[in-house]
Amino acid sequence: MSRPGDRPNQAQTYKLVVVGGGGVGKSAITIQFIQSYFVTDYDPTIEDSYTKQCVIDDIPAKLDILDTAGQEEFSAMREQYMRSGEGFLLVFSVADHASFDELYKFHKQILRVKDRDEFPMLLVGNKADLEHQRVSEGEKIRACQREGKI
Repeated sequence: MSRPGDRPNQAQTYKLVVVGGGGVGKSAITIQFIQSYFVTDYDPTIEDSYTKQCVIDDIPAKLDILDTAGQEEFSAMREQYMRSGEGFLLVFSVADHASFDELYKFHKQILRVKDRDEFPMLLVGNKADLEHQRVSEGEKIRACQREGKI
């Protein structure tokens, strides 16, 4: 990660990686953030990269965001992008219990690849509009406590 003092007038760069199971809405949430556009069609991603300029703590920043494949057949690519990531968004669908449970696998793999006990990660519950199918808050909290902090 570049530091503000490294290059004058240059934005600090953050390499973020969006991970999660297939169909949880990783691409939809990424495109909504980057382009302010909601994608309604499901088209499985292999790997897409996006860049966004923004301001973080009054400092210009550049976000390099890697939107990854959730399907198991692309799991061989995971360690490669996990090595380069400086922060991770672990995305699950609030309407899919299995997608939430699957995040533990991603969490463990990131820590193993990074050879660290902790690493910057955010847990992102997506598809909140599907309220009637929602995984309860209590279930999520208990699972996080049981599996380790995310």
